[in-house]
Amino acid sequence: MATAIIPASYAEWRRCIEHDCRQPLTAGFIAARLAALRDPADPHTRDFVRLYGEAHLRSVLAWFEQAAREPASS
Repeated sequence: MATAIIPASYAEWRRCIEHDCRQPLTAGFIAARLAALRDPADPHTRDFVRLYGEAHLRSVLAWFEQAAREPASS
């Protein structure tokens, strides 16, 4: 199944993280990414916003928050 380069939905994003990137969505990984993405002073977050925009940042934050509410994949 082909996925978009930039995920547009939670299902696409989750597939990208877990299957394409082979990164388990563990509680620790989710917490670390949420902390970084919520920090506007973080250089990676600034780059993310510059490349993908505020709207996509809000989507990704929401997807990480949704993943945090679901059972861990590992």
